Amino acid sequence: MAEVVGAYFTSHVPAIGGAIHRGDQQTPYWKPFFDGFLRVHEWLAEVKPDVAVVFNNDHGLNFFLDCLPTFAVGAAHEYHNADEGWGLPLYKSFAGHPALSWHIIEQLVGDEFDPATCQKMKVDHALSIPFELAWPDVDAWPVKIVPVAINTVQHPLPSAKRCLALGRSIHRALASWQGDERIVVIGTGGLSHQLDGARAGFMNPEYDRFCLDNLASDPDALTHHSIHDIVRLSGTQGVEVLNWIAARGALGPTAREVHRNYHIPISNTAAATLLLDPV
Repeated sequence: MAEVVGAYFTSHVPAIGGAIHRGDQQTPYWKPFFDGFLRVHEWLAEVKPDVAVVFNNDHGLNFFLDCLPTFAVGAAHEYHNADEGWGLPLYKSFAGHPALSWHIIEQLVGDEFDPATCQKMKVDHALSIPFELAWPDVDAWPVKIVPVAINTVQHPLPSAKRCLALGRSIHRALASWQGDERIVVIGTGGLSHQLDGARAGFMNPEYDRFCLDNLASDPDALTHHSIHDIVRLSGTQGVEVLNWIAARGALGPTAREVHRNYHIPISNTAAATLLLDPV
């Protein structure tokens, strides 16, 4: 049987990619953030995953405002990175796991979710940068991926409760998968930030710490806020915390925190990294 070995959560700010490209990891501005990944590298070497189920949000490569699914699951053999306008270098392509993707899709539909199924899908900085942070300097990614995209862009957005339920449905799929893979769950985005409007530059460390403090032990606590409350508390782009909430559901019913790093700000964003082990 397959085994879910843990969960990795991190921000995916495009500026991180620029810092990596310039080699700025140990400059005073970036060092507090990048130093948080030393433990991530050790942990990944310990748990040795060979598949990653990645919860992220699309930034216009696959979906735009005229056609934007609430939930979408990739079922491709390969996923190519593309730049959606930040001028970042192109990253390595990712191998898919179509059989596991379809198993997850069937479980979701059986649980009365209606995901878009994508046999072709590009991946942007929301997926590539977390991998560059986790596995720097590798010639090829050591895991196959199943990407799950959540709408965090155009209202109506899914509720935190619905995203947690989505993750829990995917956990049931992983628990019933007959393969022998070691699976890591990844949630990307956030934490609090707003890039536009009257609150441009808004960050909320109090809400971020509430999320970090409860994600392992009481993820349902994060569902008590409405989606409009989450926008108010985290910023219009901070709603990417929905990716984290869904990923926590996919990890399983109980978890313990292994590592966290919180740093503010990078590129007008409150950046966080978290590792959880299943219990």
